Amino acid sequence: MAAGNSITIIGNVTREPELRFTPSGQANTRFGVAVNRRWQDRGGEWQEAVSFFDVVAWREMAENIGQSVQKGSRVIVTGRLEQRSYETKEGQKRSIVEIIADEVGPSLRWATVDIHRNERKEGQGSYSGGSNEPELAPVPNYDEYGDEPF
Repeated sequence: MAAGNSITIIGNVTREPELRFTPSGQANTRFGVAVNRRWQDRGGEWQEAVSFFDVVAWREMAENIGQSVQKGSRVIVTGRLEQRSYETKEGQKRSIVEIIADEVGPSLRWATVDIHRNERKEGQGSYSGGSNEPELAPVPNYDEYGDEPF
């Protein structure tokens, strides 16, 4: 993750994750997260604001999100901000800022979860990707040290 471009949000998933695959077979998923903020104004009245974020995840994490996260789930997302431009079907140019996820996990503040460790797939931890996919650091092999990552 680039210095100065990291973000962590905690919020509720606003739409079911959409799991898709690139032509080369790389999994990616997109979903929305709403972050609520409450505060008391100077008059003692409670105020509330909601911010909405689009989150994108790649590869094994995208598949795990597709199996584990549903609309309404409370999640913690850590990643980096990325802006991209696109053109609508009507030819209008648009720009969007997304969070490219490095980690996504459940919030355990008001819920419990069962964790199931997935088997590592061949080649996991190495990456040679396209222009719109995040760069990933190699995944440490905890088994060679006899430690579990959780």
